[in-house]
Amino acid sequence: MTTTTGSQRPNGASHPPDPDYQLHYFSTLLGRKVCAEKITNVLGKLTDLVFRPTEPYPEIEGIYIDHGWGKPNEFIPWEKEYKVDEDAIFVKPPTDGADRYPPFQPQSGMIFVNEHLMGKTIMDMDGRRVEVVNDVHFLESGARMILVHVDVSFNGFLRKWHLGWMHLLKDRLISWKYVRPLTLEQATTGDTMSLTIPRRRVKDLPSEDLADALETLSGAEQQAVFSSLEPEKAAETLIEAEPRAQRQIIAGLRKERAQTILSQMSVMQLADLFAVLPHEHQQDMMGLLPKNLSTRLVKILSEREVTASTLVSSRFVDMPKDTTVAAALEQLRETKPEPRSMSYIYVVSGPERTLLGVVDLRELALADGKRTLGDLMVSHVVTADESDTREDLIELFAKYHFRMIPVVDAKDHLLGVIQHADIMKGVMPRG
Repeated sequence: MTTTTGSQRPNGASHPPDPDYQLHYFSTLLGRKVCAEKITNVLGKLTDLVFRPTEPYPEIEGIYIDHGWGKPNEFIPWEKEYKVDEDAIFVKPPTDGADRYPPFQPQSGMIFVNEHLMGKTIMDMDGRRVEVVNDVHFLESGARMILVHVDVSFNGFLRKWHLGWMHLLKDRLISWKYVRPLTLEQATTGDTMSLTIPRRRVKDLPSEDLADALETLSGAEQQAVFSSLEPEKAAETLIEAEPRAQRQIIAGLRKERAQTILSQMSVMQLADLFAVLPHEHQQDMMGLLPKNLSTRLVKILSEREVTASTLVSSRFVDMPKDTTVAAALEQLRETKPEPRSMSYIYVVSGPERTLLGVVDLRELALADGKRTLGDLMVSHVVTADESDTREDLIELFAKYHFRMIPVVDAKDHLLGVIQHADIMKGVMPRG
């Protein structure tokens, strides 16, 4: 069972904050003993949970127990539950001295989690397949159990078959607020659910999820979804997509649109993308890049051992050491550098930008406005040499875990930076 207390959150979680709560997956509750106060007083095993699709998050109304063998089922209102334990769910005994709770009586709008949600295909607003619901995620707080996510990762499937310990991938949770409310008739007669994510909100989804969705589409549908993305989001999504989807998307892009999207990528991201394109498309795309960038890209694609000087990005922030904190923050507000370049401020001197130190933006945000970058900077900066190979850079990132590393020449002149994501994508961690 996944149980969380305090302020921790699982990957992708988005639910109302509460100071004291537990998180549960349905697959770990399914089949768990339901006991009346004592572990020895077993009423049966949880067969299902019942809820109504209220907004924004449905609340579980009760526990359904199917005894089988022709015996009547039982329905225990959730208000009778008082503890979800590792090996049992404890409830208050039935009233009036009865041995069992009364059978379930269907009411308008009631839906079963196991019967009506698990295994359903989630469709987007236009009826395109996205994923399958492999698990359902709940938040328990006080006397309430709230449905907050559906899990479309393979982990849900593994948990259902008691193989959750394998946990091959990270959970992929879709907030219930994005799932179209179901009626009882829709839940019992169909095999699909719908997302309520209009095009204007597609940009709010993680790039990885958008890439996965695009990979399930083809032709006009794929192009229609991709064309709705802003250039920066489109670039991020294209980078995350599988090679087959990348080739399909590139083949359908207009020249102006492609040029705008490519301008959002670093040289290493471009190299990874161009490496999977057919020669004809690679040449077409190369013609959309500035001459100096296409020259570097050709060198990267043609050489086995490219160096850091070829891979550097010019998207970074540098300032003199006598710049005050207040002035630095004001400059950042005015210039609005892209988020990828805003992890650090590199402190430099002179027109050749000799690297003196580095200031983490978190330190800058908390510092007194009158202090200078020279006061805050760390002068012993981890740098890459312009002649370092990609293997050298992988070693540096694996050792220091920085978000970016500056590249310098023999005289410590700042040539550019290397982004962690550009080098480490696809690199397996070492055991």
